[in-house]
Amino acid sequence: MTAVAAFTAMTMVACGSDAAETPEKPDGPVTIKVWAWYPEFQGVVDLFNKTHTDIKIEWTNAGTGQDQYTKLQTALKAGKGAPDVAMLELQEIPTFQLTKHLVDLGKYGANDVKGDYVDWAWKQVSTGDQVYAIPVDAGPMAMMYRDDIFKKYGLTVPKTWDEYKAQAEKLKTASAGKSFITDFGANDGGFMTGLFWQAGAQPYTYDIANPSNIGVNVNSPEAKKVIEYWEGLVGAGLADTTAFHTTDFYNGLNSEKYATYIAAGWGPGYIQANAAKSAGKWKVAPLPQWVAGENKQGDWGGSSFAVTDQAKYPDVAAKVAMELFGAKNTEAWKIGIDKAFLFPTATPVLESDTFKNKEYDFFGGQKVNEVFVPAYNAIGPFSWSPFNSYNFSQLTTNLNQAIEKKTSWSAALDAAQESVKTYATQQGFKVQ
Repeated sequence: MTAVAAFTAMTMVACGSDAAETPEKPDGPVTIKVWAWYPEFQGVVDLFNKTHTDIKIEWTNAGTGQDQYTKLQTALKAGKGAPDVAMLELQEIPTFQLTKHLVDLGKYGANDVKGDYVDWAWKQVSTGDQVYAIPVDAGPMAMMYRDDIFKKYGLTVPKTWDEYKAQAEKLKTASAGKSFITDFGANDGGFMTGLFWQAGAQPYTYDIANPSNIGVNVNSPEAKKVIEYWEGLVGAGLADTTAFHTTDFYNGLNSEKYATYIAAGWGPGYIQANAAKSAGKWKVAPLPQWVAGENKQGDWGGSSFAVTDQAKYPDVAAKVAMELFGAKNTEAWKIGIDKAFLFPTATPVLESDTFKNKEYDFFGGQKVNEVFVPAYNAIGPFSWSPFNSYNFSQLTTNLNQAIEKKTSWSAALDAAQESVKTYATQQGFKVQ
């Protein structure tokens, strides 16, 4: 199913935002069905089931990302077959909330845990006292760099994007063009959006409380500043354009092809799993800034637990959503951090000595969360649209075409803007 078809199919349905009146509980434990694709999640489920005699979680990995969303959309439209609790990436929450398929967890005590999360993260899942999901993990951004390459070519860690470009030029000359400063994976809309976010761009203005209106500003001056900067690096042969998450990309991380990797908070685990040969050669530094001395940050990725309107016992499902990776669930987070390499959103976990002082052998023993935690805390507010999959597809398609044909990246952003505006209008939104 295409993004357009999936969204159109969903908008034809308008169910109530809360499950039916909670029926009487069974004598035995209440079974709650959960869909999620977190790594090492079976251990978290087993832990929950061992510590709760009144609830039993049945976990299904229904696919990663869009694969799960397509199945979930189908089940919600059919009125049966959906889980009680579903993992949703933060950018997908408006899509499912728009069609009234998410239970308001504020009615089941979710606002009691609001204080466990920083403001920007909580606003990603709520509007006013209405709460549509519980944050789990996030992706604050930073710059991973090959310490060995930096030392080999006499590079200094850049603090601004201007300095980053200067080091890229130095690297190209010193390595005789064998090394790039980094790779710009134009196949990942989340990566590019995180860079836009840091620069202060707001591609979409959307309020769940006023769902008929949407602002579309994909080609804002802030976004164009980012795109034109990277177009300059690529055009000068300073940055590569290999697709992220591919064998060629991983080989580049393992070799001396890339001196840095602009990564998210889940990056330490990701790079450890996919570039094992480069172990011990990496370090982490703050994301370069557009203005020296500022601390502007963006996010790349993140997820939550939402309760669907098919939950028979929404109060119990809400409890599961709040507790699976809750702020006080230290044993679950031990699995999430040490084995699944998640970056937690719960402040008590983030600020714990265990997390902040965790040393990563892959990074030469560096306490990398001393970089990622301040970045997370400095992230500003950001809005997603209720058709984000389509937005990402237009951004990546138009930009990849510009890279392939060597045409203007700025024009590619203009094309994405017009495409998204047209699509939003076709779906019945008033575009502002």
